[in-house]
Amino acid sequence: MSSRTDPKATPTPAELEAIASPSAPPLGVEGSRDGLLDGASGGIEADRGSPAPSEPSGSSTDGAGAEDEGAPPSVASARIQVRREERLDLVLEYLAFVAKPMPLSLLLDEAPQRIAAILGADVASLYLLEGDGDELVLRGNVGFPREARGTVRLPVGQGITGMAVECLRPISVVQATEHERYRAFPELREERFPVFLAAPILGSGRPLGALVVQRAGDRAFTARDVELLMALTAPIASGARHAQVLDELRERRRRTGGGTRKVTLPGLPVVPGRALGAIAALRRPASSSLGSQQGRGDPKLLRFAFDTAEKALVDLHARAAERGIAQDAAFLSTYLLMIGDGRLRARAFELAAGGRSVAQALGTVAREVARAANGIVGDPFLQDRARDIEDLCDAILMLATPDARAQLPSKAVLVGDQLTVFDLLISARANPVGVALSDRSGPRSLVLLQLLGAPSIVDVAGAFRWASPGDVALLDADHGFLVINPSRAEVATVRAARRQGRLSLEPGSEPDDDGEDEPAG
Repeated sequence: MSSRTDPKATPTPAELEAIASPSAPPLGVEGSRDGLLDGASGGIEADRGSPAPSEPSGSSTDGAGAEDEGAPPSVASARIQVRREERLDLVLEYLAFVAKPMPLSLLLDEAPQRIAAILGADVASLYLLEGDGDELVLRGNVGFPREARGTVRLPVGQGITGMAVECLRPISVVQATEHERYRAFPELREERFPVFLAAPILGSGRPLGALVVQRAGDRAFTARDVELLMALTAPIASGARHAQVLDELRERRRRTGGGTRKVTLPGLPVVPGRALGAIAALRRPASSSLGSQQGRGDPKLLRFAFDTAEKALVDLHARAAERGIAQDAAFLSTYLLMIGDGRLRARAFELAAGGRSVAQALGTVAREVARAANGIVGDPFLQDRARDIEDLCDAILMLATPDARAQLPSKAVLVGDQLTVFDLLISARANPVGVALSDRSGPRSLVLLQLLGAPSIVDVAGAFRWASPGDVALLDADHGFLVINPSRAEVATVRAARRQGRLSLEPGSEPDDDGEDEPAG
């Protein structure tokens, strides 16, 4: 190919290979076979006045396809990187990937995999700075168990990763376990990958998170690896900044009437998966103790409610045993004892036969138990039992005489403070697609979420501040996010996953799949 070729013509990869490894060197230039082009071709003009110095035979590159630092190209040479340089190809593919608008979940899934391949690492972890800007949360990872996402957390300054963010400088260690700042997470078994490199993700005036790569063995990451990893954080910073929730911006939009903007709330994953649906708040009967229904209670309805609740509790107890959490779900045995207690049933039927409505009868039973428990000062067991009986009476009431005000829409994303046995007996009948609980959720809620089996996250601060019933929400329990009014691109990602048979999605709540980054609501 002549150096006078039309400058608009682009050589094919095959032509580049042929040019890079010619059978005879061009006029006045010694050919090299290190994967670089010497001379001129494809519209690149070369100075033919003096020959270019040849590179030493046997010279090596560092895996990135870069030429030896001691032998820079002369002004008489033009060098084109060709496709046989694997790491360069991986970098180019990564840059093409992060240049596209995408949901945060896709960035968190794909970026660590691509970065691990580029750096030759066994593990790549992406931490985001959350809370008040003082806590790093692992949101994206390859190499560790999926359960690590959203659960591995450390303050800024703690561990090697926290130190890198605190100093705003990358840190490379060959034996991470011997470093004075090393913070161990036993469930990750990080000692398998002692070669450690952490780089801060820099934002505008403050860090946004950290990018960490690890590998087995004792081969340290090179200075070029460190520089490359820092460079690779830049597009992640842009993507994270784009997807980040800025409270002050959202608050300003709310005050000006912009209530349909996207809001992303972080949380702690409990049951993995992703779901899309309308938001609905967890509800209870309006008042179990002051039942508004008049007339005599129907013993058939009451008996049906008791039998249905007992069967559901037996099924839940069996499910806990199957999933290996019977010990954590031991409180279900208390509910089984209560509903099987003949005295409780007899008292409810006695009140109903005396002219009370079902609601009034069950409310009276709950009040009597509560009074007995409160009369014994300092007995937390009886006080807990009183709350459990009230919870059970609410469920029996809803089964016997449903309260329309406590009914939930079908296939919704449920939002609440905590999950109770009432919700597994009643709310679960509406087939929720996901659950997001506030930071006040307790250990019982975690067990009940596992028994419910829908994608779930907890510790979602601000859920009631930003979410309103009926808002479209995307629950990403793989990474730990509740996205209110998700973009069309995010919805399209979930729809594509559903088509692959990995997720369940409510068909009626899907906007058009046009790939635009606009609110879906």
